[in-house]
Amino acid sequence: MSLVGRDVELARIRRLLTNARDARSGVLSLRGAAGIGKSVLLDHAVSIAEAEGMRVVRGAGIESDSELAYGGLHQLLFSHLGRLDALPAPQATALRCAFGLAEGDEANRFLISAGTLSLLADLAEDAPLLCVVDDLQWLDQGSVEALLFAARRFVADPIAMLLAVRETSAPFEIAGVEVVDLSGLAAPDAARLLDDHAPELLEPVRARVLAESVGNPLAIIELGASRLAAHDTDEPDPAEQVRPLPVTRRVQETFRRQIVELPEPTQRALLAAAADTAAPLATILHVIEALGGAPGDLAPAERDRLLRIDSRITFRHPLVRAAAYQDAPLHRRIEVHRAYADAPDADADRRAWHLAAAATTPDEAVAAELEAAAERAWHRGGAMAVSAAYDRAGRLSADRELKARRIALASQAAFDAGKADRAARLAAEALSLTTDTGVRADAIYTRGAVEYERTSPRADAELAIGAAELVRDTDPERAALNFFEAVHAARHGAAHDLLERVVDLMRGFTPPEHWTPVVTALFGWAELFAGRPEAAVGPMRELYTTTSGGGNDLMHRVTAGFGGLMIADDDGVAAGTEDMLAQVRATGALGWVPYTLNVLAVARLFRGEFADARACVAEGASVAAELGNTTERLAHRSVEVWLHAVSGDEPRCQALAEEVLPRARARHRVNAEIAEWGLGMLDLSARRFKEALDRLEAVCRGPAGRDLLLRAVPDLVEAAVRGGEPDRAHEPLAAFRHWAEYVDRPVATGLALRCQALLADDDALYAEALRLQERHGGPYERARTQLVYGEWLRRQRRRTEARAHLAAAVSAFEGLGAELWAVRARGELAAFGERGDEPRRSGPLTLLTPQELQVVRLAATGHTNKEIAAQLFLSPRTVGHHLYKAYPKLGVTGRAALAGLV
Repeated sequence: MSLVGRDVELARIRRLLTNARDARSGVLSLRGAAGIGKSVLLDHAVSIAEAEGMRVVRGAGIESDSELAYGGLHQLLFSHLGRLDALPAPQATALRCAFGLAEGDEANRFLISAGTLSLLADLAEDAPLLCVVDDLQWLDQGSVEALLFAARRFVADPIAMLLAVRETSAPFEIAGVEVVDLSGLAAPDAARLLDDHAPELLEPVRARVLAESVGNPLAIIELGASRLAAHDTDEPDPAEQVRPLPVTRRVQETFRRQIVELPEPTQRALLAAAADTAAPLATILHVIEALGGAPGDLAPAERDRLLRIDSRITFRHPLVRAAAYQDAPLHRRIEVHRAYADAPDADADRRAWHLAAAATTPDEAVAAELEAAAERAWHRGGAMAVSAAYDRAGRLSADRELKARRIALASQAAFDAGKADRAARLAAEALSLTTDTGVRADAIYTRGAVEYERTSPRADAELAIGAAELVRDTDPERAALNFFEAVHAARHGAAHDLLERVVDLMRGFTPPEHWTPVVTALFGWAELFAGRPEAAVGPMRELYTTTSGGGNDLMHRVTAGFGGLMIADDDGVAAGTEDMLAQVRATGALGWVPYTLNVLAVARLFRGEFADARACVAEGASVAAELGNTTERLAHRSVEVWLHAVSGDEPRCQALAEEVLPRARARHRVNAEIAEWGLGMLDLSARRFKEALDRLEAVCRGPAGRDLLLRAVPDLVEAAVRGGEPDRAHEPLAAFRHWAEYVDRPVATGLALRCQALLADDDALYAEALRLQERHGGPYERARTQLVYGEWLRRQRRRTEARAHLAAAVSAFEGLGAELWAVRARGELAAFGERGDEPRRSGPLTLLTPQELQVVRLAATGHTNKEIAAQLFLSPRTVGHHLYKAYPKLGVTGRAALAGLV
């Protein structure tokens, strides 16, 4: 197809290729209707890339392969699998499993995605790389995930990705990728294209072709050719007198007319090729012969340029294939699919799907083959392929209970694939079909997982409670899983009424042995939220102790991590969660990364490690967004509000709070309250004591007040004392001291002593609080104590002591990047006549971006770029790019200096 009228798009593609050759990665998606010129632009890009010495890998989505796990990735990368040994071993193994080259447990789809990234990056080491994929909307879900995962993470690699997506009634979303929408050609360009291809057309036929094609290049060419061939007159056909047909239907009709003029054997051979274009050429020819034809039957179609035959059969356009298949009678299509299923070289998955396509009534034998295909797809990590196979197996099941079980499994796999609407629909259907409590519990669990993201954690908790009730006495494993889900969801939503319902259900319940410490700890959560830390701390600490060695179920370790934060074991949680994060990265359990980073971010926040906390929330929010995990993304953005507050960046803090809080309050109330706490702390650091007290009191007395938000009480006490209303602090402080007594951690005791000192004006209490925090506390809370102690000493006219504490506070706040707190401390120093109002440089780590900080920390511990890339799901070149950007910010020239600095 000619490239008339596409100068803007061509310039954008040339810029993409130029950037790639200059090691600036990029990805571009071309979106438009069938025939709009996407494939021609891809061909042009490939010709430019090859002429300039770039390596090209190319693939295309095939509609018949859209339900085969990793079929698209196999097509794109299979010829390069000899390079797998250069990849990190877990990623190489995952790709081998995905392509059916190795046996193993379930292939992790995130490791497959990371392996795709690493393999493409490795290919780009030899020469700049162009990766081209046409008809992305027909690629299987797993392949799309893997390619987009890689595309979003390339930064400094000589890699360009160019994708083409057909515009359909159901938009194909490509988050995080620049999209160029291709519209019809402008009138002068359309006329020029028509004149180039059908110069003999006369008016008014020429005008009709231009009007009907509405600028679609393929429609212009094909309609022009068909009118010319038919010696069309200027009389429109009756259908056109009523209304014009959509362009793609009209073009497909043009192809249909070409096909029906072919000999009958050729039409049948075309149907065979159209039924499975991804099949090897030998298989297609075998099917043609099995139907009574011969390979030569394809010759007339090849002569008319409807297809091309080399090592495989390629249709001139997807609409040719659609016309060849869709217009064939049903009995012919059934014959073709049965012939494919009986082909001697048919693999088990293709056989199952061809049998399913040939089935017109329920057939248990075919359903069983599809279920086996679903299980194989599960081992290859293709969640959407699993869902499709189980769903079709359900449709072909003669037994109602078997149908329900298979559709429930399809629902669960759809949720795993990120298809929430499909998962909810299938779960509802499964529930309507069965009375089996286990299947019903599974379907309800999936509905709850959908509602967690779609509505709120409270909705999830209510459904999980219902599922647990169904199986509490008959299936302890399912019951324990639903109890776990219900408690966590209720806690995230600060729905303590639901938590009490779960606890009542768990009384007398005997969980499986490996669930026992978790269930016991969940009882502890309920006790803590009821204000009884004396009954809560023991079981919560016991779980943390049993999981601290690693190797435990991730659900158990997340429970232990949140529990550890609730009992002030900040140091232990930080260390344990770092280990857990390394585990989930190494195993490719990307779905757990946002939850793990949420625990770690809060632990870092409590320890005053704000740069590290920012790195956690940046990655956590990014991964959650990529996974479609709206609730967890809001949880991370809420913590980010707190971090902006402590840095004193009031405009960004307020803007983010306005964006996040309305949704976060409904979805993740605990973290929404952390954001509210941050806003109160912002007021406190800016000496707006009345506003700070009002906001912090609402936080500490709110529904999450006995959760992590207990840690906001020291700020409330300071706001109350400085605002002249100390009585408003007594009740919250009593609850905080009760909690601190039983958690028995130096950090909690030190904070309680600081609060008492503020209320009592007691020198000894200040001194003891500071002693504990110097030995056990983080730099932020230590600086906060130095600040209030220094303020008190200044009022007592103990100038030398006050100056020492205030100067230490200023230094610490500046190092942490806590600018408003530093301003407040410098203001106190200014009262001595010192020039304390001049800001100094923040600590060097605060100058790094979150990604740079992650890379620097790993490099400082001796990891190579390749090892860092494997942990962070980046390419080695991108790791090197981040180090190169970080060195001047840190004032170093190489990685040897990082260990001492970090």
